[in-house]
Amino acid sequence: MTKKVLKFGGTSVGSIERIVHAAKIVKKEHSQGNEIIVVVSAMAGKTNELISQSNSISNKFDKRELDVLLSSGEQVTSALMAGALNELGVKSKSWMNWQIPILTTGDHTNSRIININVENINTYLSEGGVAIIPGFQGISSSGDITTIGRGGSDASAVAIAKIFNTDSCEIYTDVDGVYSTDPNKVPVAKKIEKISYEEMLELASLGARVMQASAIQTAMMCDIPLQVRSTFTDRKGTQIFSQENIDYSKMVTGVAYSKNDAKITLIGVPDKPGVAADIEGEVKDDTVKLTDSISVKLTVPNWNQVQDVVMDVENIASTHIFEILERSIRQIITEEDVIDRNDVTSQELKDFVNEMSTEQFGLMMEWFNGLPKLVKEVKYNCIKCDKENTVKLEGIQNFFV
Repeated sequence: MTKKVLKFGGTSVGSIERIVHAAKIVKKEHSQGNEIIVVVSAMAGKTNELISQSNSISNKFDKRELDVLLSSGEQVTSALMAGALNELGVKSKSWMNWQIPILTTGDHTNSRIININVENINTYLSEGGVAIIPGFQGISSSGDITTIGRGGSDASAVAIAKIFNTDSCEIYTDVDGVYSTDPNKVPVAKKIEKISYEEMLELASLGARVMQASAIQTAMMCDIPLQVRSTFTDRKGTQIFSQENIDYSKMVTGVAYSKNDAKITLIGVPDKPGVAADIEGEVKDDTVKLTDSISVKLTVPNWNQVQDVVMDVENIASTHIFEILERSIRQIITEEDVIDRNDVTSQELKDFVNEMSTEQFGLMMEWFNGLPKLVKEVKYNCIKCDKENTVKLEGIQNFFV
């Protein structure tokens, strides 16, 4: 008998009809003799609706109460999924986070799962039932409801797969796997049948939105094989597992694309040791209070006399950065245009890019001369200003992948 975690994302449970459709997938898996734990997200758009409602009361809505509010979305889906399964003749029961319980640690809206009581659910599974668990949430040691960050249902599914020692963890979404780049922007994007944890982690952290990065990291640390599948087709999905199990036939796996970045230059920064690091520390310390998704990368160009400091700022409105820097650093600030950053992931990419850029006719080097920076052997970043042209993903996709 196989024990499986099946996780359904927001689009997969975005309506009553879709919940019933997902329930039929669960029924099919259960009828094959498998023990099934289902993890569900809130219905598509519900979390944003709840956030909007909280903002209509206060832009500084209490984080404890926000967790109580946001966790209700997944709880609604859990009950509807259990009801749909029971209607299909499948014994099913939903559990709330505090009934299991799912124990978390950390701050409200950004907690992490540390343990789950498995006894009651394992007993229910052995009796032929299907357990429905809400993703994205847990309960603290003080008894408060907590959430684990946007997209946290993926992390919940992986944690449940780990703690319940399941044989597989399948992520059902609105696409039939992981693609070499965004198929909505590039029609010729290719589906990837197998991808390593490391490569998937890079793609997820750099713009690809198929899975949450922290979920992939947990799966990698615990060696939990994942499969990304479509709720709406029977086509084979993408397997995510250890790099040792992959026979690479291509040097480049995929291209991730992000438009919500900005490049900001500080002019006239004193040329003395430690200044750049101090600036980065100031920005990080302050911006973390503004948004949980902030990431700041700072580089100092290798010039004879360092005059400017350039920051690649991800996932934040540049006006927030200006307010922080004007207050904390008192320097003259100029904003360069919002940029597109493309991240090409690969094994041993450094040598490959060098070879291709010098020997192969047709490689457009302008894609790589806007602040290129090699981060590690599995990733190459290139930055290009929007005012010149949006980076042509299709060209990069066709050349590399």
